[in-house]
Amino acid sequence: MNLQQLRYVLEVTKHKLSVSDAADALFTSQPGVSKQIRLLEEELGVEIFARHGKRLTEITEPGQEVLKIAERMLREADNLRQVGREFVDEDAGKLTIATTHTQARYALPPIVAEFLRRFPKVQLHIHQGNPKQIAEQVLNGEADIGIATEALADYPELVSLPCRQWNRSIIARPGHPILRENPLSLEVIAHFPVITYDSAFAGRGAINRAFLSRGLRPNVILTALDSDVIKTYVAMDLGVGIIASMAFDPLVDRGLQAIDASHLFESSTTRIGLPRNAWLRGYAYAFIELFAPHLSRKMISAAIDGTSGSDPGL
Repeated sequence: MNLQQLRYVLEVTKHKLSVSDAADALFTSQPGVSKQIRLLEEELGVEIFARHGKRLTEITEPGQEVLKIAERMLREADNLRQVGREFVDEDAGKLTIATTHTQARYALPPIVAEFLRRFPKVQLHIHQGNPKQIAEQVLNGEADIGIATEALADYPELVSLPCRQWNRSIIARPGHPILRENPLSLEVIAHFPVITYDSAFAGRGAINRAFLSRGLRPNVILTALDSDVIKTYVAMDLGVGIIASMAFDPLVDRGLQAIDASHLFESSTTRIGLPRNAWLRGYAYAFIELFAPHLSRKMISAAIDGTSGSDPGL
């Protein structure tokens, strides 16, 4: 048994049991991948994959257990390499953050600027996606840290730590009648076409629950993956927008006006997601502490190691 065989098994699983796709991703040959998987199965005495002819059709029950252990072993092997890099060159390396457009565009810029000032030799990569994509990138090792709203807590394979709370604003073009409403109500909003976030984003759930609790159905005519797109269509006077308050800047968004709507919707929590039992470089802890000062290195380490039994809260 060797780590390469474990990588082959996991890569095949990642590519929906396509050996050829896994081989392409690994820059090797399809027969080579098939042979190594067979050798591993022979050594373990179980079939990891069920087959129909030469085609893999499903993961067997023992195969499910093998995959779990393989993931842990490869993660620990990577942790060993990280330890070596930490002590050879502790302030250089690569850090990949997976997050949503709103966080990347509005919450992270000052954090990123300060981080790069402190760690100029670290290559920082930011991947954008919806919460499900973010969680999967962290679980697959494509990202070191995931930042998203609430949804990360739905993945038991991740350590999910609360960072910040935020709420929403209603935006409209100047002169729109909704801007004269005081106090603003859900009933009033429901009278206008609404433009807001796609249902793939966890923050959308709070919007839906608020209207549902009042027996209302908002007239959502358009959804988008990021706040800038929502603002673009609101500026065209196609409807009123519901966006994260952090995404509105009166100096930049001069063609729009905003009303605070935090009294209408429950607040949402931005969370950081990390792989369980991961070994983080020192600069990864520094990035998290810049974004969420209440999360100390000791607290993060305890959560990752499973020695902390409670949510640290905000």
